Parts: sequence; C-alpha cells; structure tokens
Amino acid sequence: MKVFIGYDAREDIAWRVCRHAILRHGPGLAVHPLRQEALRELGLYTRPPDQAASTAFSLTRFLTPWLAATEGWSLFADCDILFTTDLRQILERLDPAKAVHVVQHDYVPRQAMKMDGQMQQAYPRKNWSSLMVFNGAHPAVRALTPEVVNRLTPAELHRFAWVADDAAIGALAPDWNFLVGEYDPPAAIPRGIHYTNGGPWFAETREVDYGELWETELALCEASQS
Repeated sequence: MKVFIGYDAREDIAWRVCRHAILRHGPGLAVHPLRQEALRELGLYTRPPDQAASTAFSLTRFLTPWLAATEGWSLFADCDILFTTDLRQILERLDPAKAVHVVQHDYVPRQAMKMDGQMQQAYPRKNWSSLMVFNGAHPAVRALTPEVVNRLTPAELHRFAWVADDAAIGALAPDWNFLVGEYDPPAAIPRGIHYTNGGPWFAETREVDYGELWETELALCEASQS
C-alpha cells in the first residue's frame, strides 16, 4: 500500500510527526508528502490558487490514486492525524468491490472556527475525505485523473460526486479517523487521532485530548534525527 500525506508548510511539524508515527508502527511502508508546488511543477495540478482553502492539500489529495499508479490500494491522510498502530491493518476488512473506503462521519461541528481562523461549515460528508483508502482497480478511481481533479468543483470532490454509485463508498471503523473535539473520547485509544480543530503544535490548542500522545511522538521523532 502506498501512503500519501497532505503537506502544508504551515504544519511541517505535523507532517513530520505523522510520517514518523506511520513508519514506527509500520516499518517498510512507502510514505510520500503531497506538496502542491511539486504537483504544479509536474503539470498535474493546474487549478488557480484558492485563498479560501484551509490547507495546501485541500484538493490535491484526490490525485493520490493517480500518483500511486497501482491497481491495488493507496491511502491519503491529512497531516494532522496521529496513527497509533500499523497502518497496514486498515487493509484487513476492505471490500474489493468498493471504490474508496472512508470513515463516514455524520456530525455537526462543535467548534465555530477552524484552526486557521476560518468559519466552520457543516456540509454533507464533511471530513470523509480526510482519510481515504482508494481501490486502484475500480473504474471510478481509474477515472479520477488529473484532468478530472482540476475540473470538478471542491464540493463535487469532497462530497464524492466522482463516485456515481454511493454503494461503492465503503465504511471504515470510526476509530481510524477519530475527530478530536468533535467526539467524546472512547474507552480505547483510537487508531487514527485526527486533531481536526488544531493540534498540540499550535499554542492555542496545546491542551487538546490526546495531546500528550502527539508530544511523545514528537520527542521520538526529534530523537531519531539527532
């Protein structure tokens, strides 16, 4: 499985900790950053700059299966997710008949503002696209070319309008994309802790749930580079 993580220079530390946790739990996985500037240089991402986008990878995430170039599975994750187990475990219950698997959140945001100061918006399938496992053999995924990603509206992409049949969207267990601050903490530590409203790398959200786990991973990451 090829893994692609959204990269934004404003959250470089989040990307580095995310990658470190993935490789610490799953040695041998291929983990790649989705850097918008590199995708533009390659001519794969040609949309005009979007000042309203909350991250640099808001739409480039949908290039994941094209970049993976495989009929197997590829995975996209936001950089503000901390994985606490071997990411390859996510493959264990996937349905090969589905185009894509996501945690199918159904919630109204508790926070009025995003971590970057923008207003939160409630919309169908919100946060579904923050963790996606693509089936490279499915026709809907093969059709998700750079031309399509550059043409469809942000709403069409994030609401999965490119998957014609809703039945082709598979469901992952909720703890693979646990939204910190939006759900009450479960009894067991989630496998994917998503600091969707801001993580410990921001001073104003340093005290979030599971923040100590991220801080521990940060220390391990820094120690491995010393």
